[in-house]
Amino acid sequence: MNILKKNNSKIDYWVSEKDRGIYDAMNKGIKLSRGSIIVMLNSDDIFYKRALKIATSYFNKYKNIDFLFGSVIKHKLLYGYRPWKIHWSFGFYTTHSIGFFIRKKAHSKVGYYNIKYKFSADYDFFYRMIVKYNLKGTATKKNEIFGKFRRGGISSNISFMEYLSEICRIRLDNKQSIFLVSIIFLLKYIRYLANKIIWRLSP
Repeated sequence: MNILKKNNSKIDYWVSEKDRGIYDAMNKGIKLSRGSIIVMLNSDDIFYKRALKIATSYFNKYKNIDFLFGSVIKHKLLYGYRPWKIHWSFGFYTTHSIGFFIRKKAHSKVGYYNIKYKFSADYDFFYRMIVKYNLKGTATKKNEIFGKFRRGGISSNISFMEYLSEICRIRLDNKQSIFLVSIIFLLKYIRYLANKIIWRLSP
C-alpha cells in the first residue's frame, strides 16, 4: 500500500479491497483494463527493462497471433511454447505472470479465470484457450527474457496433493477422459514419491 501511494501519480488506477482469491482479483483487473493487450504482473515478480517493448514488437509483427509466451527466469531459464504437451502435461509454457501476453479481444473469447480453482485457474484458462477455442500463439526467442519470477507466492506454499488434485479436477472439468486423467495422476504421484525418496537418501 505504501509503495502504491508513493507512486500514485504514475498509476492510472489502483484499488485495494477484499476479494475471493488471486484469480478473482485478476478478473477485476481484466474488467478494468482499457488496452488491447493484457498481461499480469504479480507483486513478487519483476519485468526486465525491455519486456514490454519486445512483447509489443511481436504483436505488431505477427498480426495473426492471439497470445505470446516470453522467456522468463524462474528457478532456471524457461523458454518456448509446446502446445501439444497440454493433453498430458502443463509444462508446455514458460509462466503466467510476467511471461503471458494476450490480446484483449482473444481474452474475451475465452472468458475470465474460474475462481473455483484456488491455485491453478491459469491452467484451466490455458486449456480452454488452446483446446476449446484453438487460439494461436507463439514464444519469444530464448534470449528475449521478459523478467524474473520470484518464488514464495501462493504456488510455492501449497502441498503437492492439493496441487495434483486441482490440476486433475481441471482436466476432468474440461472433459478429458477419466482413464487418461487417472494415469496422469498415478504417474505424477509415483514421480513425487520417487523424488522424495531420492531427496531423503541424498547426503
